[in-house]
Amino acid sequence: MIEPRKPPVMNDGLPGWLKSRLFSTPLNTITTLVILYGFYLAVPAFWNWAVTEATWQASGSEECSSSGACWAFVNVRLNQFTYGFYPVDQQWRVDLFFLQLAVVIGWITLPRLKGKGWALAYGLLVMPFASWAMLYGGFAGLQTIETHLWGGLMLTLLLALCGMIASFPFGVLLALGRRSKLPMVRAFSTAYIEIWRGVPLITVLFMASVMLPLFVPENVVFDKLLRALIGIVMFQSAYIAEVVRGGLQAIPKGQFEAFASLGLSYWQGMIKIILPQAIRLVIPGIVNTFIALFKDTSLVLVIGLFDLLAIVQSGLSDPVWLGNAVEGYLFAGLVFWLFCFGMSQYSKRLEKQL
Repeated sequence: MIEPRKPPVMNDGLPGWLKSRLFSTPLNTITTLVILYGFYLAVPAFWNWAVTEATWQASGSEECSSSGACWAFVNVRLNQFTYGFYPVDQQWRVDLFFLQLAVVIGWITLPRLKGKGWALAYGLLVMPFASWAMLYGGFAGLQTIETHLWGGLMLTLLLALCGMIASFPFGVLLALGRRSKLPMVRAFSTAYIEIWRGVPLITVLFMASVMLPLFVPENVVFDKLLRALIGIVMFQSAYIAEVVRGGLQAIPKGQFEAFASLGLSYWQGMIKIILPQAIRLVIPGIVNTFIALFKDTSLVLVIGLFDLLAIVQSGLSDPVWLGNAVEGYLFAGLVFWLFCFGMSQYSKRLEKQL
């Protein structure tokens, strides 16, 4: 006879979840208690500094509480953090850029909305040029706003979006070129990828700012922001190429033989059969590269462009607001984290859908 066994342990509900996830073994129990004690020490102190004793309205650092955060610095300079040095009476154009971006992203990401193909086509083919024309002006009565006045969050988003949109097709072509059977195409693609991956982005930005004007006629004025965008696209496309090449290598050889047996040309097979499967496999890698690009936009400070982080740093040098570095960097870090976390969450949902 089988001896009577103990009834199964209840793992349902909150007690069961806590027991199975946090207190399942003595080591897990000790680790959980240590982490909870750390939260007990850190969270109340941070809450007291950031909220309870914080100063939200002030005209200078001297009016802020010495024991709490001085969020008045962020509150007073929020307009500059968002628009840079863009003229106040023309900031409605930046608001239209933000609105256009929010509508396109919302249309693509919200699952129940139809016409996503049109929204994606507009976002990739029309929105970059329309946004540049609207922000720069010089036509239809719009005042021309030179790019050295652009800055803040607007410039960060513009650099990241243009870099993502433009580098992706170049990266795909380089990945296909590196796997090409044509020796010249394969050699050029390999050399391009290895050279640009072996150079830091800060060096690329210096080259784009200093060296690129030497290769154009003297009477041609090459905008500094445009030079930075070209450098970012050339740098980022090399990383995209390697991510996509990893996806191409994961496709079974039978898929290539299958489209060839159907009489499809090389480009027909790649566009309709191979690339959709390869890109689906490397969505995490592509999004990781885009997140790195979004954060690396802060390096444009070295060539005199003031993105969000650079605007925050310039605000810290104001004698009226000395000593608010923690608040400024926390605000900039929170903004970067929100955008990066949003991209990460959307990529996870896209992986499940596909």
